Amino acid sequence: MNQRLKIPSPWAQLGLFIALLGGCYVFTSILIVTTLGFPAKTIALNKLEQALSTIGIFGVPAWLYAIMTTYHKPLDFLGFRRSQLPVFYAIGVLLLLLSFPFEGWLGQLNRHLPLAEWMVTAEKQATEKMGEFLKVGSPMDIVVNVIFIAAIPAICEEACFRGGLQRILIQCFKSPWVGIVVSAAFFSAFHLQFQGFLPRMFMGMLLGAAYWYSGSLWVSILAHFFVNGAQVLAVSYYPKMIDEDPYVPVYWALLSLVIVVGLLSIFRRRSRTSYAEVYANNDNHFSGFPES
Repeated sequence: MNQRLKIPSPWAQLGLFIALLGGCYVFTSILIVTTLGFPAKTIALNKLEQALSTIGIFGVPAWLYAIMTTYHKPLDFLGFRRSQLPVFYAIGVLLLLLSFPFEGWLGQLNRHLPLAEWMVTAEKQATEKMGEFLKVGSPMDIVVNVIFIAAIPAICEEACFRGGLQRILIQCFKSPWVGIVVSAAFFSAFHLQFQGFLPRMFMGMLLGAAYWYSGSLWVSILAHFFVNGAQVLAVSYYPKMIDEDPYVPVYWALLSLVIVVGLLSIFRRRSRTSYAEVYANNDNHFSGFPES
């Protein structure tokens, strides 16, 4: 038996993780309503609410899951360790940045899918709220937006969906890519922006692959941060961008996909992470990643 784990069963871990997500969601919601009021009265309070929600709903459950599941180094257990190779940090960022055209094309496809009225309404409200968040009056507003909208979500969401959920699902299904795809679907669904479900799910898959092949959550965090940060800076200097829906030609989408597949191939060839090796190195109790 894997002596590092207090809860060796992946299905028991999944049950614990879901319970922690639900409990932290309820606790965080009550905390925000009782301290900030609902809805928050100013943009500053809205941003604070957003940050607290992200930490409480995604970051805290991941941390609690780690300390309740492993005996040693809970942060290392979630993947907060150095990448196998330094070049993986750069490849991870390029992977997401160069996937923009294909994600844009997926967004066009997504908008042609029939959706319930409440999904469209939720999407519109989220877009309007983000537009208010990203309005800037000074350079300090941009710094605050980068921290609250790019850095905090990148750390907490990656810890939750890649460090926690993806790790569990890879164990449950005993298949890295099944775990990556399913956790990416949950990652996209949790944002409640269904007109952008497919591109966000694809981004989640790339982040999951970056984590799997590099063995480091910092690779996916850095890539996630760069994408969020680039969007924050772009909208800060060109606010109309948030409402625009640029057309992406199919050939640009295909070129983007080819580049992404090529980068994933480089990741796979240079990586020391493989299902067979990890399984063999964990006393036949597959943990999702090699021991550090």
